[in-house]
Amino acid sequence: MLVSREGDRREGVLLRQSKGWFHVGAMGHEALAVLAEILRKDDYLFGYYRERPLVLARGVTNKELALAYFAKRNSSSGGRQMPGHHSDRSLNIWSVPTPTGSVVLPACGAAWAMQLQGKDTISVAMIGDAATREGEFFEALCFAAQMQLPVVFMVQDNRYGISTCTETMNPFRMQMVGEGIDVVHLDARHPDRVLDAAAPAFDRARRGEGPSVLMCDLDRLCDHTSSDDQRVYRSVEEITAMHDRDPIDVVAKELIESGELTPAGWDEMKAEVVAEVDRDYQEAQQAPDPRAEELTDHLLAPVIDPGPVPLEGGRDWRIVDAVNAIFKYQLDNDERTMFFGQDIEDPKGGVFGLTKGLSTAHPSRVVNSPLAEATIVGAACGMASYGMRPVFEIQFVDFVGPAWNQLSQNLATLRWRTVSDWNCPAVFYMPYGAYLPGGSIWHSQANESLFAHTPGLRVVLPSTPEDAAALMWTALHAEDPTIFLIPKHRFRKPFPVAPGEVPAVPFGKAAIRREGTDATIVTWGNCVEQATEAAELLAAEISVEVIDLRSLVPWDRALVGQSLEKTGRLIIVQEDNESCSFGQKIISDMVSDPGSWDTFMSPPQLVSRGDVHIGFNPIYEYAALPSTEQVIDAVRLTMEE
Repeated sequence: MLVSREGDRREGVLLRQSKGWFHVGAMGHEALAVLAEILRKDDYLFGYYRERPLVLARGVTNKELALAYFAKRNSSSGGRQMPGHHSDRSLNIWSVPTPTGSVVLPACGAAWAMQLQGKDTISVAMIGDAATREGEFFEALCFAAQMQLPVVFMVQDNRYGISTCTETMNPFRMQMVGEGIDVVHLDARHPDRVLDAAAPAFDRARRGEGPSVLMCDLDRLCDHTSSDDQRVYRSVEEITAMHDRDPIDVVAKELIESGELTPAGWDEMKAEVVAEVDRDYQEAQQAPDPRAEELTDHLLAPVIDPGPVPLEGGRDWRIVDAVNAIFKYQLDNDERTMFFGQDIEDPKGGVFGLTKGLSTAHPSRVVNSPLAEATIVGAACGMASYGMRPVFEIQFVDFVGPAWNQLSQNLATLRWRTVSDWNCPAVFYMPYGAYLPGGSIWHSQANESLFAHTPGLRVVLPSTPEDAAALMWTALHAEDPTIFLIPKHRFRKPFPVAPGEVPAVPFGKAAIRREGTDATIVTWGNCVEQATEAAELLAAEISVEVIDLRSLVPWDRALVGQSLEKTGRLIIVQEDNESCSFGQKIISDMVSDPGSWDTFMSPPQLVSRGDVHIGFNPIYEYAALPSTEQVIDAVRLTMEE
């Protein structure tokens, strides 16, 4: 407790000396450090940025916190995270993200993995009281209660979200939470009271009796961060009153009154801590800084060749059947594999039949999810970082919005923000696209550019059954999250697969669907059909090469460049809408590269859905989407002198 307080004080002093950039304190939260006494080494801690006392008690050194304060190269984030964003894989301290409510669903995912493995370990999720109004918190409570997960939610209730008093906003004070989950209120200013409340909750979770919520009443004795001044919004009387309840002073007074500590011993202890903390920060200040050239390190790990795809050659396959075959093989051969999504259990087997038969064979590992996309993705994040292999379904890509926080803030950043200490080997497959009349606004979206815009995600879009199986096989062996978009229009069309062994498709390797010499069409997903049809119709007058990217992140720039050198003309065909799209990125990359600029014989063309939604009436749908005729017109335009 004292080391934590002195570390907070030291960082405040250093900031005033312009030695540092930011500080977030835990003053007043120190009594929670006692939880380390009842946390086992194999338990998992999902904390937030006021966890300094607890992580110190769990085994993180003060020197490490000093390195984090100075954003040094050898800190837990390599200088990529703010101070207070603790992480230590060896101690099962999950990397803290700034959005405080975003840890609770990954905590549930890790707890689910523990439960599936029959362990008596627990997951502890810590958040501030203001974050209890986040939708993900309610999803986490529901999911934990539904599955009776071994997770304990600890709400550090200091009654403030920065400057906003939460007294009238807290769902527990409004009696919105309680049925179906144990809620315990405690005075968290004293270690003994924390232990008295937490120990039974931890024990219940270990026995498989489900989750608990501990509402920890305490005070934030410091400003929200170094960018705040609480005197602006809190009265002198309020600040004075809470300092009178300072947990360190209360414990020290009790120890002195009981004779366990003398006043002189207390002074000596404080002096020793001051000297120790000062030494740590002086040493940390001299440690090496990050190197600018390392900025892009740890975004994604290399992917090894997983070997031949377990798909029978020499016969016709449909995408839906090929993907299902790979899923079945993976479940049969890797016990870490887990499926979760809406309606994926038999007899439905998914709305498109992608998981047909899987839950019958593996009932505990192919599980229907609630209608809660954030739960699907957040649970996958925690489960994957724990060591499982989630292959989770978003029923339609159109519905990914509620999960966007987990995708962009947790999954995409986890490896990078921990310099590969943590990772998230998860696959999210999502039926996408239109060209199926009647889909309307929310069953017709493409959205690939949203994912491609997010560093830390791989994005693939197969257009044939063989590629769907081969790319899925690669994704299942990757160590980072993969967004796997499956074109609905091509789900049930049979395609021949050549006899013999089916090789895996590496990420970033495009395929030439039709060779040509006069113009290059680059496309992916559903629009491979329009592109190849256009090339065939033009064959008598123009030789068109059609490249199916198959993978957007990474994309095969080399093959596109080679084709452009041959043809001098480039047409991009995409189903997504135009503005800030991946098609625009390809054109931008190619025309801004001096090496490829000189090869252009005419301006590149983009055939795309405009910036408009897709309507229910097929007239609207086909008016919005790229057509074969539009592709033909674009090719002819590039041929004009």
